[in-house]
Amino acid sequence: MRILGIDPGYDRLGIAVIDKPASGKEMLVHSSCYQTSSKDEIYARFAQIGAEVSRVIEEFKPDTLAIETLFMSTNKTTAMRVSEARGIIIYEAARRNIPVHEYGPMQIKSAVTGDGSSDKLRVTKMVHLLIQIPKKITVDDEYDAIAVALTHSAHCR
Repeated sequence: MRILGIDPGYDRLGIAVIDKPASGKEMLVHSSCYQTSSKDEIYARFAQIGAEVSRVIEEFKPDTLAIETLFMSTNKTTAMRVSEARGIIIYEAARRNIPVHEYGPMQIKSAVTGDGSSDKLRVTKMVHLLIQIPKKITVDDEYDAIAVALTHSAHCR
C-alpha cells in the first residue's frame, strides 16, 4: 500500500509518501515541504497547493491519503485558512477516488511514540527509528507528514 501523508498548511505543506509492504518495515518514497509565498494573494496560494498536491498524486500514485485534522489555534484567521487548504487537499484526493483518513495530533503522537503528549523532538527521534530517511530534513512539517503517514500505516495493521 502506498500512503500519502500530509501535514496541512497554507504557508508550509508537509508531504510524505511511504510504501507499506505486506510484511516488513515501511519505506519512505518521497518527502518534502512545499512553501507558498506570503507575498502572493491567499487564493493564488490555494491554487499552488492544489497544483502541488495534484502533481504529487500523479507522480507517486498513492492508494490512500492520511491527513492531520485541524489543530485549533488561538488565531481564528490562521485556523480558517488551514481549514480551507485542507479542503483543497481532500478534494484533490477525492476527485481521484483516493480514500481519505484523518488523524488528530494526539493520535499521531501516540502512534509514533506511544505517548499522545510527546513533544516535537520525541516525535522526530521516533520517526528516524521507524523509517529510514535518506536525506537531511530541516523543517518540522516534513517530519509531521511522515508521522501522519506512519500513523495510518499503524492503523492498517
